[in-house]
Amino acid sequence: MIEVKNLVKDYGGHLAVDHLSFRVEDGQIYGFLGPNGAGKSTTMNIMTGYLGATEGEVLIDGHNILEEPEQAKKCMGYLPEVPPLYTDMTVYEYLVFAAKLKKLPKDSLKASINEVMELVKIEDVKGRLIRNLSKGYRQRVGLACALLGDPPVIILDEPTVGLDPKQIIEIRELIRSLGQEHTVLLSSHILSEVNAVCDKVLIMSHGKLVACDTPENLTAHAAGHAALRITVLGTQEAVQAALSPLLEQGAQAVEFVPCEEENAVTARIVCSGGADLRAPAGIALAGAGLAVLRMDAETTSLEDVFLELTGDEPEAGEEETSGRADEDEDATAAQAALEMAGD
Repeated sequence: MIEVKNLVKDYGGHLAVDHLSFRVEDGQIYGFLGPNGAGKSTTMNIMTGYLGATEGEVLIDGHNILEEPEQAKKCMGYLPEVPPLYTDMTVYEYLVFAAKLKKLPKDSLKASINEVMELVKIEDVKGRLIRNLSKGYRQRVGLACALLGDPPVIILDEPTVGLDPKQIIEIRELIRSLGQEHTVLLSSHILSEVNAVCDKVLIMSHGKLVACDTPENLTAHAAGHAALRITVLGTQEAVQAALSPLLEQGAQAVEFVPCEEENAVTARIVCSGGADLRAPAGIALAGAGLAVLRMDAETTSLEDVFLELTGDEPEAGEEETSGRADEDEDATAAQAALEMAGD
């Protein structure tokens, strides 16, 4: 389990992380989202022991990452966005090196390496120099390193960056399987990926947590008023007259939007309280002798929720300040991951 309690990171008067608190429960896959400058990268670097916090604490499986770094890091596998790879080593040599840093038992070291190579499907390149690998394969090698030692907590920062569509599907399936026996925190800018694999979603904005719930609950709450779009052969006046009775059956408003169909109009019916007006609308239009060419129910996606919660403009200077901090973090994230392995 991961616990973040009242976490603060102050960069010279700019609060990159502003009194942040949340819990990641055992055996769950959490998506960690936020726009650039939201404080997400800073939070992850504090959680993995690379950065110190101004205030607050982070507990990894009950161990404080700053007060008990060795015990906390033994419980955690970390894949930074830029994997910590020594490119003059072969894949197998690098994994042996990482396994020794993690102090894996000698009698099980080879078996552990073969197991993670099979999991992330890199057996066919184990003898190649890392510098000759594609970005996607380098990402897989970094993931294999994070999984060495079978840590109970896995933290993944953009794990599918650089992968082709087939590889993305494979890594998603791997992450789902990891969630059966591990606690996984997954950071990604691909919201469809988060929606596909995560049990819950954490969303940050301006250094604060603005949402924590299942993807289904977030989209249902944000939907508020559903809407129905109908393209009908006829005039706007005739369609308006036919649909007006729906205002007494759960419709909040009937609006007209641009329509590309010739001799047709498109009406948008805003439905109150999630009312389903597809059948009443179809019956009303058929009764008026109007042909329906198309009917679509508008749905709220995780992208819509994300934009609603984080769509305001950054405060003056925020993006620039956060950007400098993120660049500094990214430049040494690889070293941080290897230091974790060596503790």
